[in-house]
Amino acid sequence: MKIGYIRVSTTEQNTARQEVIMRELGVEILYIEKVSGKDMNRPELHKMLSFARKGDTVIVESISRFARNTKDLLNLIDILTDKGVEFISKKESIDTAIPTGKFMLTVFGAVAELEREYILQRQKEGIAIAKSQGKYVGRKRIENSNFDAVYEKWQAKEITAVAAMKKLKMSRSTFYRRINEKSK
Repeated sequence: MKIGYIRVSTTEQNTARQEVIMRELGVEILYIEKVSGKDMNRPELHKMLSFARKGDTVIVESISRFARNTKDLLNLIDILTDKGVEFISKKESIDTAIPTGKFMLTVFGAVAELEREYILQRQKEGIAIAKSQGKYVGRKRIENSNFDAVYEKWQAKEITAVAAMKKLKMSRSTFYRRINEKSK
């Protein structure tokens, strides 16, 4: 069975171009994801890996849609190989059914990781320049008028941290950052 995996980084991005490629390649089942590829915490990826079985072929439009670093790419390929599943990347013309395909997979995986690092580096440099020019001040701080009251209940162990976060509509990291600020 031909299994397609499509990923875009944000919900605003469109998957249509990748879907057309998958149809042209005769993909029978498709897993579509709109999340960052920076890590392996991707529900559709895990569903696809669980579904794939011996004799299947997983097809992606490009390696960067499948993994963003060489380590994750090679781990994913190992999982597929252990299950007897082949891997094809259309853009890079990689097919793990042949020896040169396996070699090229490693090379292109390293290139994709390098490109990701370049993007992050350029982003940091751009932010630093914008900050120095007073054009970038970061994300707006989340303010909550009843933080002190909820904080006191949490301190008195009347509510759990999770309950406090829910009441304040704050993420775990924001909540604990505010706790640290308060204790200073």
